[in-house]
Amino acid sequence: MEQNLRIPGPTPIPDDVRAAQSAPMINHRGPEFAEMLRETSAGIGQLIGTDGDVFLLTGSGTGAMEAAIVNTLSPGDRVLAVSIGAFGDRFARIAQVFGAAVERMDFEWGTPADPAVLAAHLASHDPYRAVLLTHNETSTGVANPLRELAAVVHGATGEPLMVVDGISGLGAMPFEMDAWGVDLVVSASQKAFMASPGIAIAAIGARAHAAEASATMPRFYWDFSEARNLGAKGQTPWTPAVSVLYGLRLGVAALVEEGPARTWARHAAIAAGAAAGLEALGFRLVAVPEARSATVTAAWLPDGVDWAAFDAAMLQRGLVVAGGQGKWAGKILRFGHMGDVDWSEIEEALAVTAEALTDLDHASDPNAARATGRAAYDAQMGASVG
Repeated sequence: MEQNLRIPGPTPIPDDVRAAQSAPMINHRGPEFAEMLRETSAGIGQLIGTDGDVFLLTGSGTGAMEAAIVNTLSPGDRVLAVSIGAFGDRFARIAQVFGAAVERMDFEWGTPADPAVLAAHLASHDPYRAVLLTHNETSTGVANPLRELAAVVHGATGEPLMVVDGISGLGAMPFEMDAWGVDLVVSASQKAFMASPGIAIAAIGARAHAAEASATMPRFYWDFSEARNLGAKGQTPWTPAVSVLYGLRLGVAALVEEGPARTWARHAAIAAGAAAGLEALGFRLVAVPEARSATVTAAWLPDGVDWAAFDAAMLQRGLVVAGGQGKWAGKILRFGHMGDVDWSEIEEALAVTAEALTDLDHASDPNAARATGRAAYDAQMGASVG
């Protein structure tokens, strides 16, 4: 049975990427690797709108988050961590572990950060060294209004650094690093970039680069100065995930060829279809329409539906979706739809979801879910083309 992987990462890998990741090893200090590293880094920079450094480091997205913290901050620095879910909480914890004086601004799970609330807080408190923000909160299916939040941060006293977790949004959702004034953003290979896990991505603007000189948090493996020095030679500081980079190069090239505007429109249309299809099955979505993520749709489980039994019924039919995290474990499902995804895969996932609900005595109409989802998908695609 073929698996329909609909979790928010790792995401499905295109056939050419999978084949590339099986290629023989090469010298990671040689010219072939250097060209691959430079091509991939430049492609990511193009996709996210930056002329700054883009480092590809062997590790996870959480590793990239740690790298962002330790390269720009010192113990005792005042940091405002704006959290809208589990991954915003993680960013705050990383900064706390390394000694930052972290203040939390927590918004209710399922809602985005409010720029007006952030502006009022920044205006009424002593200056911060950095503000930590989440681009797209995978645990709740909520996207932050990042452009507006960026404008607020840059208007604040002391001009704090704007450091962003972009792990599940970059490459799939609108993002203009330099135009919006984002100082540092991180991501990972296994999300919208369509490769296997193993490469942490960090894009560093001029202000974040300047902050490295005074930052005193301990760092060795994640030291950006080492990445910069070796990157100038087409190398990485430590042994790289060569196989993953083979695939990441192709994933990035595919996105460059598609073009950001078309990629963003495709993801937005698929998200609209997924949301409409789930609602047709009787699900109540977590996020309000204007705050819904384009890469993961979260919905509350219907009353009386046990997550373990529901998940098992979907797995029997080859559908793999994500459940809730933290305090929402067993309460929601999360449909991932980023990277190598088209409408047919989501349409099939909706049908399987309906069948699994019927198994649990929640009669559902798979044809209605397909039709409703498709209509929303078509309407969104038509609006973007128009």
